[in-house]
Amino acid sequence: MLKITVDVDGMQCGMCENHVNEAVRGAFPVKKVSSSHSKKQTVIITEQDIDEQELKAVIDGTGYESGAVKKEPYEKKGLFGFLK
Repeated sequence: MLKITVDVDGMQCGMCENHVNEAVRGAFPVKKVSSSHSKKQTVIITEQDIDEQELKAVIDGTGYESGAVKKEPYEKKGLFGFLK
């Protein structure tokens, strides 16, 4: 599993977050996607790697500005965060 964090500028509210989330879900096979306008980022959990340029194009297509993309391995936390 892979955790992809994208800096997204221009989101102002929960509706903006939802707009970005739906665009990402519609374009890529993701397990989970969540956005935060206060943190100015979108976090994607996926089993398959996503091309950075395609991801940025999808986010930019929503009217928001994508920035840095950070990829890291993701390990699902177990019960209460300490059991696997």
